[in-house]
Amino acid sequence: MEDTMTPLHLTSLLCHHRNISKSPGQLVSFLVNILWIVMIGFMAQSWSLTSSETQPHSIKIEGDITLGGLFPIHSRGPAGVACGEIKKEKGIHRMEAMLYALDQINSDPDLLPNITLGARILDTCSRDTYALEQSLTFVQALIQKDTSDVRCSNGEPPIIPKPERVIGVIGASASSVSIMVANVLRLFSIPQISYASTAPELSDNNRYDFFSRVVPPDSFQAQAMVDIVKAMGWNYVSTLASEGNYGESGVDAFIQISREAGGLCIAQSIKIPREPRPGEFDKIIKRLMETSNARGVIIFANEDDIKRVLEAAKKSNLTGHFLFVGSDSWGAKIAPILNQEDVAEGAVTILPKRASIEGFDQYFTTRSLENNRRNIWFAEFWEDDFKCKLTRPGIRTSSGLRKCTGEERISRDSPYEQEGKVQFVIDAVYAMAHAIHSMHMDLCLGAMGVCDKMDPVDGRMLLRYIRAVSFNGSAGTGVMFNENGDAPGRYDIFQYQLSNSTSPGYKIIGQWTNHLRLNAEDMQWSGGEKQVPDSVCSFPCESGERKRMVKGVPCCWHCELCDGYQYLLDEFNCDTCPFDMRPTPNRTGCRPTPIIKLEWSSPWAIIPVFLAVLGILATSGVIITFIRFNDTPIVRASGRELSYVLLTGIFLIYVITFLMIAEPGTVVCGFRRLFLGLGMCISYAAMLTKTNRIYRIFEQGKKSVTPPKFISPTSQLIITFILISVQVLGIFIWFIIVPPHTNIDFDELRPPNPEFARGILKCDISDLSLIGCLSYSMALMVTCTVYAIKSRGVPETFNEAKPIGFTMYTTCIIWLAFVPIFFGTSQSTEKMFIQTTTLTVSMSLSATVSLGMLYIPKVYVIIFHPEQNVQKRKRSFRAVAQAAAVTSRLSQRFNDKQNGETKSEAEKS
Repeated sequence: MEDTMTPLHLTSLLCHHRNISKSPGQLVSFLVNILWIVMIGFMAQSWSLTSSETQPHSIKIEGDITLGGLFPIHSRGPAGVACGEIKKEKGIHRMEAMLYALDQINSDPDLLPNITLGARILDTCSRDTYALEQSLTFVQALIQKDTSDVRCSNGEPPIIPKPERVIGVIGASASSVSIMVANVLRLFSIPQISYASTAPELSDNNRYDFFSRVVPPDSFQAQAMVDIVKAMGWNYVSTLASEGNYGESGVDAFIQISREAGGLCIAQSIKIPREPRPGEFDKIIKRLMETSNARGVIIFANEDDIKRVLEAAKKSNLTGHFLFVGSDSWGAKIAPILNQEDVAEGAVTILPKRASIEGFDQYFTTRSLENNRRNIWFAEFWEDDFKCKLTRPGIRTSSGLRKCTGEERISRDSPYEQEGKVQFVIDAVYAMAHAIHSMHMDLCLGAMGVCDKMDPVDGRMLLRYIRAVSFNGSAGTGVMFNENGDAPGRYDIFQYQLSNSTSPGYKIIGQWTNHLRLNAEDMQWSGGEKQVPDSVCSFPCESGERKRMVKGVPCCWHCELCDGYQYLLDEFNCDTCPFDMRPTPNRTGCRPTPIIKLEWSSPWAIIPVFLAVLGILATSGVIITFIRFNDTPIVRASGRELSYVLLTGIFLIYVITFLMIAEPGTVVCGFRRLFLGLGMCISYAAMLTKTNRIYRIFEQGKKSVTPPKFISPTSQLIITFILISVQVLGIFIWFIIVPPHTNIDFDELRPPNPEFARGILKCDISDLSLIGCLSYSMALMVTCTVYAIKSRGVPETFNEAKPIGFTMYTTCIIWLAFVPIFFGTSQSTEKMFIQTTTLTVSMSLSATVSLGMLYIPKVYVIIFHPEQNVQKRKRSFRAVAQAAAVTSRLSQRFNDKQNGETKSEAEKS
């Protein structure tokens, strides 16, 4: 009898969507579902027409209620071939875990009593399109067939057996397969529970409303990986993802969470093609090395891609450079790192918290060809696991492979380790069973077997019961679902260690359950190092350095020193210290600038003080000698009154040195103002009065024998004190306008290096004020010099004109030298010391010149040649006038001779 299948009756399928609203979004979703239904109908027709010739390989377990199962029994085949080699762990172990769970449930008197769970288990061959074809087996019972035109050979309608009805599906493994299958199952309201699909996309309850999973989504995994990266102090990493939902969604979730958390930057995000070309992985390693500081590599990839990445890194001699953080696809598996252990050393991987199920180990290790005939792929597994060949009628055994005896035993004759997702397969089957049990209790009210209310099972109602389950799973941990059908996030964190003291391998170093608990002391890196390697774009700046951020990369910066008098205001800015402060050595703040003054022990003070002390002693000696020999001819002839005034001025000039060096204070500054110009004023006023008297006497003598006015001692003193009073009046006016005070000059000693910055305590006497204070004395000195020049022709036996002249010439030279030295050091860091020393030395030298020229010869005669200190014939003003006239004529003759006069001496007479 022929059995043909017509296309779907759309009306019967659209009844699932008859209550939709008319909003635009739902209308679009409705149209998409229509397209899916039409496509599935044609695929189902095509598959049904060829089903008699090419039935899909599947395992059929009879039962009252049938569950579907999707497992990657085989790997993806090469081009043109659907399936490849058998996958022992991810395929056979997981599929046997479902059979084991069904056996346990069916033998449990308390769970689904008197109800037997059956199964239809299919191979997805690790390919989403192939899995979609296979999963049509689960929906064929819901597809209404039109058999009106079908007749048997006797003309009677055909008897078509009712296809089994699958009420729920366990699987699939890969996220891409689950997404493809979920889009079909939701159209027929068939709940689906995955044991391994972790793509965040599947948490969308609007698109995948019938999908649930007992493993946490990658969004939790990505959060855990972000926490791990930050806990290790990394802020600059790259990402690697296998092309497909799992890899790309995982990396997208990681990038999104890292952006929201902040402080973590992605150097490069690289996608591994689904069909990589030769040399593709070498290019990937080269790209990763373009940002070599990003040693941390976050990898969401399948086993094959992980292995080839490690091989490429080893080929490029980069063993130990990259620090991998692997997702659960790496987990604690040996296959990805086989023969690449040195490259993988230190890799931190994550795996949903799991436990080895002892009952499954006992079950699986006792499986044999005789007691496991229900598994149609077990013979193929047997050949691969034991590296032998089973004999089949008419097929010769390949050379090089031994013949299987059937007496081999798993774990005894071949290595065995329970696959990591076995626990979750068992929990997924139990979650479905608990939901069916709760549904049976509510609908059937304790009736034995499947009651009418559960025939058929309402998929939407079953979904509500699935989302409500809560029980302790096979590992003792709670199994439950949130509103999106996701299991809570519970992860173990592993690190692959080669230098482990016990044995090389994966070691648990922490856990993550909504927050990270990482045992840093258990971590170990290449060469047994305990220090966590760096994976940062820029290292922390040194103390006193600010960050200048790289545009667009918040984890990268350049460090710039806060130079000069700047300190680190915050992480990104420098600021200048207040004028009276300087930065601390580490430039994290400011500190007061030390205050200094000219110390007595300074070399700049010792020389002026030494000269001043000698000058004071010498001046005191002269004054004492003059007082002692006050009535002797030499003392009287020198003009006692003005001499005492002049010596007082010289004494004050020496004394000012001590005031200039003393610690500045209000009193000291006041005396500095008073005596700085007063001593010189007194000295030069007295000398000016003397030279002016001599000049007037001899000028008057040229004209007449009448003496000039104001040449008496009293008159001379009055003139001198009038000249001095001008200086004193100016000083007191200065006192009134600007009272004396001190200040601290922070600008004078402020070199580029703030460590040498000092504040100088000084009086409020600026350079301009200093010149103003001395300018009057300088004017007196210049005037005195002019009179000394005019009086240079006077006979030395009559007066002191020539000594005063030499004194003034020398003094002028001293002060002319003073000006460039004083003002030429204004930019020096030791300006105050140099200027103070220059000023005091210049004043002491000018005082010494005056003392030495005018009084030391007299003292010498008084002390050592008293015989010359006798009264000579008293000269009248007439004699002085006659001498002045003779001197004038001699001077005129000399001038005439110089002018070329040729008249003889006799004719002139």
